[in-house]
Amino acid sequence: MSTPGRDETRFLSGVVEGFYGRPWTMEQRTELFKREHMWGLNTYLYAPKDDYKHRMYWRELYSPEEAEQLVALISAAEQNQIEFIYAISPGLDITFSNPREVAALKRKLDQVKQFGCRSFSLLFDDIETNMCPADKEAFSSFAHAQIAITNEVYQHLGDAKTFLFCPTDYCAAFCSPNVPQSSYLQTVGEKLLPGIDILWTGPKVVSHKISVESIEEVTAVLKRPPVIWDNIHANDYDPQRMFLGPYKDRPTELIPKLRGVLTNPNCEFYLNFVAIHTLATWCKSSPAGEGYSAQEALRLALLDWMQEFTSTDQPGGACESASLKKELSDEEPMQTDVSESPYVPGPGENPLYTAKPLTLDDLNLLSDLFYLPYEHGPTARMMLEELDWLKNHRPAAAAPTEEWCGRAGKFDGMCEGVVQMFYRLSNVPNRRVLYDLYNYICDIKSGVGLARAYVKTLGGQNQPSAQLLNDDPEPWGFRGGLSGEFQRMLPGHGNRDLFKHPPMTAVYCIRPYCTEDKVEVQKIFKEMQTEGDVRLQPKLISDSLSSCEIPPSPQCALVVEDDFGVCGYALALTDAKQAAGSDQRPGNDPLLKDYPSLVAVQVLPRVTDPSPAKRMISQLLSSLRNSGSRGVFCELRQSDRRMLDFFSKLGSFKHIPMDKSLSQDAVVMATQL
Repeated sequence: MSTPGRDETRFLSGVVEGFYGRPWTMEQRTELFKREHMWGLNTYLYAPKDDYKHRMYWRELYSPEEAEQLVALISAAEQNQIEFIYAISPGLDITFSNPREVAALKRKLDQVKQFGCRSFSLLFDDIETNMCPADKEAFSSFAHAQIAITNEVYQHLGDAKTFLFCPTDYCAAFCSPNVPQSSYLQTVGEKLLPGIDILWTGPKVVSHKISVESIEEVTAVLKRPPVIWDNIHANDYDPQRMFLGPYKDRPTELIPKLRGVLTNPNCEFYLNFVAIHTLATWCKSSPAGEGYSAQEALRLALLDWMQEFTSTDQPGGACESASLKKELSDEEPMQTDVSESPYVPGPGENPLYTAKPLTLDDLNLLSDLFYLPYEHGPTARMMLEELDWLKNHRPAAAAPTEEWCGRAGKFDGMCEGVVQMFYRLSNVPNRRVLYDLYNYICDIKSGVGLARAYVKTLGGQNQPSAQLLNDDPEPWGFRGGLSGEFQRMLPGHGNRDLFKHPPMTAVYCIRPYCTEDKVEVQKIFKEMQTEGDVRLQPKLISDSLSSCEIPPSPQCALVVEDDFGVCGYALALTDAKQAAGSDQRPGNDPLLKDYPSLVAVQVLPRVTDPSPAKRMISQLLSSLRNSGSRGVFCELRQSDRRMLDFFSKLGSFKHIPMDKSLSQDAVVMATQL
């Protein structure tokens, strides 16, 4: 059965503006139509979730000012031979059985039809599936309610060029118990008028792959080939991700089995060059010909995108320039000295800053770092693999091997490449593209910087101080805000990371010290002397305790383990007076009167989380308090900046004036119990 005005042979290809967040501007949409036409695409579906008259206030007619904008937009689409499909989403609160509601829907679409629009869509995605009591009386199911109103509106419009329906179960994951046995989809397929096409996202909302078999399965149920609403480049669900990889994992054999493909891309308009460009290449590929290469499509897209970065002739630029000139004309003229020659630095002065131009390698790296939802690009994968290897192969108490140093240098070079990419992107002439990119590239630069510093610390290039056991880092030292903290508290955090091999969150085990741990504790003590450049003259009581020359008191010794073994310890003496006579501190020292107990704590640099050390201290202080001690002290050296910072940040330990008998390098901190 054919429908008047409907070209059933035309493959719909293009863009759906269907994301949550700030809608694109009219100027951006006009620019999109030009790009679509240039690249051979033919469709634009207007469905911005946060255009309140599209969804939340769907009943309200457009004002004269809004109508004027839509008329201009529909006209711009027509001028570029782009089919403009107006979508409306009434499912949040419509009462399907109320004739007034149906009339309001018809009235709204009639208004848009008067603007020159000839293609429409009714969307029932992302809504509650419970019907109100009135609808339950009128319809046998939710699907019947949706189909009744959709068919009525479609027949009312009469000569729609294209009419799309988005079901509530718009992907296989939503179908119960599965696609072939879904009563909802069966009703849609049987009852929806044949002239209406159906939107489908694939196996999932964001589908990793869409197979020919899966499309044949849903086509059989819907009794028509679907139009794919593809969310592979959508980023409205995660504000820290954008997707600059190619359109992929959809075989071109799908093309003759579909009514069309519309991509719902990144929220930021200027980030969608690659997504739309590669989709256009895919749509032009013939299943019977050479086929489609995602990497070749990406290469061609990046070559074209490079020209946009370096162009100062930006969309809307002429209008903005005219506006800016008008504003300036109303102000007093700027005072300039046209005869003044450009500044030239003299001998010994700083040279003028010269921005390095963006390279194609930079864009390839950018795409690799922000590739696709289920896949990192090759360089990003390599960086993760190298960091994982460097973490797992750093010997606990030995100098790094030649292989380790070589791979650390390779990782550092890749990190430097990200930093230089950031600086070159920051200086591109096209500021509109940069502003859409900036938050993302700033975030990845910061994350790479943290990983880079960590590797240098593992290799002994950085002092293992300050940052590693810091309870008060700068805000860029931790990611994700409240949302990130919620996620880290949930079981299985990190299980969905694309890089599967390393544990995403270190797991530490704190247990009582036993005699078998003596060798490991001595190793840690000696390693931290070397890494922190700790000088052991004169000798302190804590040195004797940590080197196991003096045994800890009963119930006052703990060790912490990670996946690689013992990585830290906390030892205590309930009465340090007995040990004081054998070391530099005299047994009648006034300090020992107020703070009779001693603690010694140390962890390896790979323990970047301060929590294990804090938990060990807390348990030791509780044991000492139960033993009757009234106070505890620790002895540190100025050169051990890491542990000094740790005890200072605990808050309970205070600096105690040094005894003259101690070295000036020694620091004493104490707390009352």
